[in-house]
Amino acid sequence: MSEPVIGVVGGSGLYEMEGLKDVCEERVETPFGEPSDLLVTGRLGDARLVFLPRHGRGHRLLPSEVNYRANIYALKKLGVEQVISVSAVGSMKEEIVPGHIVIPDQFFDRTAGRRDSTFFGEGVVGHVQFADPVCLRLAGLLATAARQVGAVVHEGGTYICMEGPQFSTRAESRIYRSWGVDIIGMTNVSEAKLAREAELCYATIALATDYDCWHEGHDDVSVEAVVALIKKNVALAKRIIAAAVELLTTQRSCGCGSALAYAIMTDRKLIPPVTREKLDLIIGKYL
Repeated sequence: MSEPVIGVVGGSGLYEMEGLKDVCEERVETPFGEPSDLLVTGRLGDARLVFLPRHGRGHRLLPSEVNYRANIYALKKLGVEQVISVSAVGSMKEEIVPGHIVIPDQFFDRTAGRRDSTFFGEGVVGHVQFADPVCLRLAGLLATAARQVGAVVHEGGTYICMEGPQFSTRAESRIYRSWGVDIIGMTNVSEAKLAREAELCYATIALATDYDCWHEGHDDVSVEAVVALIKKNVALAKRIIAAAVELLTTQRSCGCGSALAYAIMTDRKLIPPVTREKLDLIIGKYL
Protein backbone atom coordinates (compact mmCIF):
# COMPACT_ATOMS: atom_id res chain seq x y z
CA MET A 1 0.00 0.00 0.00
CA SER A 2 1.32 3.43 -0.90
CA GLU A 3 2.06 5.91 1.86
CA PRO A 4 -0.45 8.61 2.83
CA VAL A 5 0.41 12.13 1.67
CA ILE A 6 -0.72 14.64 4.27
CA GLY A 7 -0.77 18.41 3.93
CA VAL A 8 -0.38 20.68 6.93
CA VAL A 9 -1.33 24.35 6.64
CA GLY A 10 0.28 26.21 9.50
CA GLY A 11 -1.48 29.22 10.98
CA SER A 12 -0.29 31.99 13.27
CA GLY A 13 2.86 30.87 15.07
CA LEU A 14 3.31 27.63 13.11
CA TYR A 15 5.82 28.44 10.40
CA GLU A 16 7.88 25.22 10.33
CA MET A 17 7.63 21.56 11.27
CA GLU A 18 10.45 19.95 13.21
CA GLY A 19 11.08 16.23 13.10
CA LEU A 20 10.72 15.75 9.36
CA LYS A 21 13.19 13.49 7.56
CA ASP A 22 14.38 13.80 3.95
CA VAL A 23 13.35 17.44 3.94
CA CYS A 24 13.32 19.56 0.80
CA GLU A 25 11.73 22.85 -0.21
CA GLU A 26 9.74 23.17 -3.42
CA ARG A 27 8.57 26.21 -5.33
CA VAL A 28 5.28 25.11 -6.85
CA GLU A 29 3.82 26.93 -9.84
CA THR A 30 0.04 27.18 -10.09
CA PRO A 31 -2.40 28.76 -12.58
CA PHE A 32 -3.54 30.99 -9.72
CA GLY A 33 -0.23 32.59 -8.84
CA GLU A 34 2.23 31.99 -6.03
CA PRO A 35 1.37 30.03 -2.86
CA SER A 36 2.06 31.71 0.48
CA ASP A 37 5.62 30.34 0.60
CA LEU A 38 7.84 27.49 -0.51
CA LEU A 39 6.30 24.14 0.32
CA VAL A 40 8.35 21.91 2.62
CA THR A 41 8.15 18.18 1.98
CA GLY A 42 9.50 15.41 4.13
CA ARG A 43 8.69 12.21 5.95
CA LEU A 44 7.01 11.97 9.32
CA GLY A 45 6.69 8.38 10.48
CA ASP A 46 5.16 6.29 7.70
CA ALA A 47 3.69 9.26 5.86
CA ARG A 48 4.89 11.90 3.46
CA LEU A 49 4.07 15.34 4.78
CA VAL A 50 3.80 18.61 2.87
CA PHE A 51 3.92 21.73 5.02
CA LEU A 52 2.87 25.25 4.01
CA PRO A 53 2.75 28.29 6.34
CA ARG A 54 -0.54 30.02 5.54
CA HIS A 55 0.72 33.56 6.17
CA GLY A 56 4.24 32.92 4.86
CA ARG A 57 7.32 32.57 7.01
CA GLY A 58 7.64 35.67 9.14
CA HIS A 59 3.84 36.18 8.97
CA ARG A 60 3.77 38.52 5.95
CA LEU A 61 0.25 38.03 4.58
CA LEU A 62 -3.05 39.39 5.88
CA PRO A 63 -5.92 36.87 6.01
CA SER A 64 -7.42 38.56 2.95
CA GLU A 65 -4.06 38.52 1.13
CA VAL A 66 -3.50 34.76 1.42
CA ASN A 67 -3.72 33.12 -2.01
CA TYR A 68 -5.99 30.30 -0.90
CA ARG A 69 -6.49 28.92 -4.41
CA ALA A 70 -2.77 28.67 -5.07
CA ASN A 71 -2.18 27.07 -1.67
CA ILE A 72 -4.77 24.30 -2.11
CA TYR A 73 -3.81 23.76 -5.76
CA ALA A 74 -0.13 23.43 -4.81
CA LEU A 75 -0.91 20.87 -2.11
CA LYS A 76 -2.93 18.78 -4.57
CA LYS A 77 -0.21 19.10 -7.20
CA LEU A 78 2.25 17.54 -4.76
CA GLY A 79 -0.05 14.58 -4.20
CA VAL A 80 -1.75 15.63 -0.95
CA GLU A 81 -5.13 14.02 -0.31
CA GLN A 82 -5.70 14.94 3.34
CA VAL A 83 -5.19 18.44 4.76
CA ILE A 84 -4.75 19.32 8.42
CA SER A 85 -5.27 23.02 9.07
CA VAL A 86 -3.84 24.59 12.22
CA SER A 87 -5.34 27.92 13.27
CA ALA A 88 -5.36 30.29 16.22
CA VAL A 89 -8.92 31.27 17.17
CA GLY A 90 -10.87 33.23 19.74
CA SER A 91 -13.24 31.41 22.06
CA MET A 92 -16.91 32.40 22.03
CA LYS A 93 -17.94 29.99 24.79
CA GLU A 94 -17.10 30.08 28.50
CA GLU A 95 -16.22 26.40 28.50
CA ILE A 96 -13.67 26.75 25.69
CA VAL A 97 -10.84 28.05 27.81
CA PRO A 98 -7.79 29.64 26.16
CA GLY A 99 -5.33 26.79 25.75
CA HIS A 100 -8.03 24.29 24.78
CA ILE A 101 -8.25 22.61 21.36
CA VAL A 102 -11.38 22.72 19.19
CA ILE A 103 -12.01 20.45 16.19
CA PRO A 104 -14.88 22.33 14.49
CA ASP A 105 -17.34 20.61 12.19
CA GLN A 106 -19.12 23.72 10.83
CA PHE A 107 -18.19 27.10 9.37
CA PHE A 108 -20.08 30.38 9.11
CA ASP A 109 -18.74 32.75 6.47
CA ARG A 110 -18.66 36.43 7.43
CA THR A 111 -15.86 37.50 5.09
CA ALA A 112 -16.52 40.49 2.89
CA GLY A 113 -16.14 38.86 -0.51
CA ARG A 114 -12.51 39.87 -1.10
CA ARG A 115 -11.30 36.26 -1.26
CA ASP A 116 -11.26 33.78 -4.10
CA SER A 117 -13.01 30.75 -2.62
CA THR A 118 -13.74 28.67 -5.74
CA PHE A 119 -11.81 27.19 -8.63
CA PHE A 120 -14.84 27.53 -10.88
CA GLY A 121 -15.59 30.38 -13.26
CA GLU A 122 -14.19 31.46 -16.63
CA GLY A 123 -16.68 29.32 -18.53
CA VAL A 124 -17.27 26.40 -16.16
CA VAL A 125 -19.82 26.25 -13.34
CA GLY A 126 -19.77 23.76 -10.48
CA HIS A 127 -21.64 23.41 -7.19
CA VAL A 128 -20.23 21.07 -4.54
CA GLN A 129 -22.09 19.77 -1.51
CA PHE A 130 -20.97 21.77 1.54
CA ALA A 131 -23.52 20.96 4.23
CA ASP A 132 -20.76 19.25 6.19
CA PRO A 133 -17.77 21.45 5.34
CA VAL A 134 -15.05 19.36 6.99
CA CYS A 135 -14.14 15.72 6.51
CA LEU A 136 -15.78 14.13 9.54
CA ARG A 137 -13.51 11.09 9.32
CA LEU A 138 -10.37 13.26 9.44
CA ALA A 139 -11.85 15.50 12.14
CA GLY A 140 -12.55 12.46 14.30
CA LEU A 141 -8.99 11.23 13.91
CA LEU A 142 -7.63 14.65 14.90
CA ALA A 143 -9.80 14.66 18.02
CA THR A 144 -8.53 11.19 18.94
CA ALA A 145 -4.92 12.25 18.36
CA ALA A 146 -5.41 15.39 20.47
CA ARG A 147 -6.71 13.35 23.39
CA GLN A 148 -3.81 10.93 23.05
CA VAL A 149 -1.31 13.72 23.67
CA GLY A 150 -3.22 15.10 26.64
CA ALA A 151 -5.02 18.08 25.11
CA VAL A 152 -8.37 19.32 26.38
CA VAL A 153 -10.49 18.79 23.27
CA HIS A 154 -13.87 20.12 22.19
CA GLU A 155 -15.04 17.95 19.32
CA GLY A 156 -17.44 19.71 16.97
CA GLY A 157 -18.63 23.31 16.95
CA THR A 158 -18.98 26.26 14.60
CA TYR A 159 -16.05 28.40 13.44
CA ILE A 160 -17.22 31.85 12.34
CA CYS A 161 -14.82 33.34 9.81
CA MET A 162 -14.59 37.13 9.90
CA GLU A 163 -12.78 39.38 7.43
CA GLY A 164 -10.20 40.99 9.72
CA PRO A 165 -7.46 41.97 10.07
CA GLN A 166 -8.98 43.92 12.99
CA PHE A 167 -10.33 41.93 15.91
CA SER A 168 -14.07 42.13 16.63
CA THR A 169 -15.84 45.11 18.08
CA ARG A 170 -17.57 44.36 21.37
CA ALA A 171 -20.96 44.59 19.62
CA GLU A 172 -19.90 42.12 16.93
CA SER A 173 -18.54 39.71 19.50
CA ARG A 174 -21.78 39.76 21.50
CA ILE A 175 -23.89 39.25 18.37
CA TYR A 176 -21.74 36.33 17.20
CA ARG A 177 -22.17 34.73 20.64
CA SER A 178 -25.93 35.13 20.39
CA TRP A 179 -25.80 33.14 17.14
CA GLY A 180 -24.37 30.18 19.03
CA VAL A 181 -20.95 30.01 17.36
CA ASP A 182 -18.08 28.42 19.27
CA ILE A 183 -14.88 30.00 17.93
CA ILE A 184 -13.86 32.88 15.69
CA GLY A 185 -11.03 33.15 13.16
CA MET A 186 -10.10 34.82 9.89
CA THR A 187 -8.97 32.14 7.42
CA ASN A 188 -10.37 28.63 7.39
CA VAL A 189 -13.63 28.90 5.48
CA SER A 190 -11.95 29.68 2.13
CA GLU A 191 -9.56 26.76 2.58
CA ALA A 192 -12.43 24.41 3.39
CA LYS A 193 -14.40 25.44 0.29
CA LEU A 194 -11.43 25.02 -2.02
CA ALA A 195 -10.34 21.75 -0.44
CA ARG A 196 -13.81 20.32 -1.08
CA GLU A 197 -13.65 21.39 -4.74
CA ALA A 198 -10.17 19.87 -5.01
CA GLU A 199 -11.55 16.63 -3.51
CA LEU A 200 -9.21 16.81 -0.52
CA CYS A 201 -10.13 15.79 3.01
CA TYR A 202 -9.93 18.88 5.24
CA ALA A 203 -10.20 19.40 9.00
CA THR A 204 -9.00 22.00 11.50
CA ILE A 205 -7.03 21.95 14.73
CA ALA A 206 -8.21 25.23 16.26
CA LEU A 207 -6.03 26.61 19.05
CA ALA A 208 -8.08 28.79 21.42
CA THR A 209 -5.95 31.79 22.43
CA ASP A 210 -8.42 34.27 23.99
CA TYR A 211 -12.05 35.11 24.74
CA ASP A 212 -12.33 37.69 21.94
CA CYS A 213 -13.75 40.78 23.69
CA TRP A 214 -17.14 39.53 24.94
CA HIS A 215 -15.94 38.19 28.29
CA GLU A 216 -16.19 40.86 31.01
CA GLY A 217 -13.99 38.85 33.37
CA HIS A 218 -11.01 38.75 30.99
CA ASP A 219 -8.89 41.33 29.24
CA ASP A 220 -9.82 42.19 25.67
CA VAL A 221 -7.94 40.25 23.01
CA SER A 222 -4.49 41.63 22.21
CA VAL A 223 -1.67 40.52 19.95
CA GLU A 224 0.66 40.28 22.96
CA ALA A 225 -1.64 37.87 24.80
CA VAL A 226 -2.37 35.86 21.66
CA VAL A 227 1.32 35.42 20.79
CA ALA A 228 2.14 34.27 24.32
CA LEU A 229 -0.45 31.50 24.23
CA ILE A 230 0.26 30.61 20.59
CA LYS A 231 3.81 29.61 21.52
CA LYS A 232 2.46 27.09 23.99
CA ASN A 233 -0.34 25.88 21.73
CA VAL A 234 1.85 25.43 18.65
CA ALA A 235 4.03 22.91 20.48
CA LEU A 236 0.84 21.03 21.38
CA ALA A 237 -0.40 21.21 17.78
CA LYS A 238 2.81 19.62 16.54
CA ARG A 239 2.34 16.71 18.94
CA ILE A 240 -1.25 16.31 17.74
CA ILE A 241 -0.11 16.24 14.10
CA ALA A 242 2.53 13.59 14.87
CA ALA A 243 -0.07 11.45 16.64
CA ALA A 244 -2.61 11.95 13.84
CA VAL A 245 -0.13 10.89 11.18
CA GLU A 246 0.12 7.49 12.87
CA LEU A 247 -3.66 7.07 12.57
CA LEU A 248 -4.04 8.14 8.94
CA THR A 249 -3.91 5.73 6.02
CA THR A 250 -4.26 6.04 2.26
CA GLN A 251 -7.73 4.49 2.45
CA ARG A 252 -10.41 7.17 2.59
CA SER A 253 -13.85 5.95 3.63
CA CYS A 254 -15.39 9.42 3.20
CA GLY A 255 -16.87 10.98 0.08
CA CYS A 256 -14.31 13.77 -0.21
CA GLY A 257 -12.44 12.06 -3.04
CA SER A 258 -15.49 12.18 -5.33
CA ALA A 259 -16.96 15.55 -4.32
CA LEU A 260 -17.05 16.76 -7.94
CA ALA A 261 -18.66 13.65 -9.42
CA TYR A 262 -22.00 15.39 -10.01
CA ALA A 263 -21.01 19.00 -9.36
CA ILE A 264 -20.16 20.32 -12.84
CA MET A 265 -23.19 21.93 -14.48
CA THR A 266 -21.65 23.22 -17.69
CA ASP A 267 -22.06 21.41 -21.00
CA ARG A 268 -18.64 19.85 -21.52
CA LYS A 269 -18.57 21.00 -25.15
CA LEU A 270 -18.88 24.62 -24.05
CA ILE A 271 -15.99 24.73 -21.57
CA PRO A 272 -13.26 26.95 -23.07
CA PRO A 273 -10.02 25.08 -23.87
CA VAL A 274 -7.97 27.52 -21.78
CA THR A 275 -10.19 26.81 -18.76
CA ARG A 276 -9.97 23.05 -19.35
CA GLU A 277 -6.20 23.31 -19.30
CA LYS A 278 -6.13 25.59 -16.27
CA LEU A 279 -8.36 23.28 -14.20
CA ASP A 280 -7.17 19.94 -15.50
CA LEU A 281 -5.69 18.97 -12.12
CA ILE A 282 -9.01 19.73 -10.41
CA ILE A 283 -11.70 18.61 -12.86
CA GLY A 284 -9.83 16.81 -15.63
CA LYS A 285 -10.99 13.29 -14.68
CA TYR A 286 -14.62 14.36 -15.13
CA LEU A 287 -14.12 15.85 -18.58
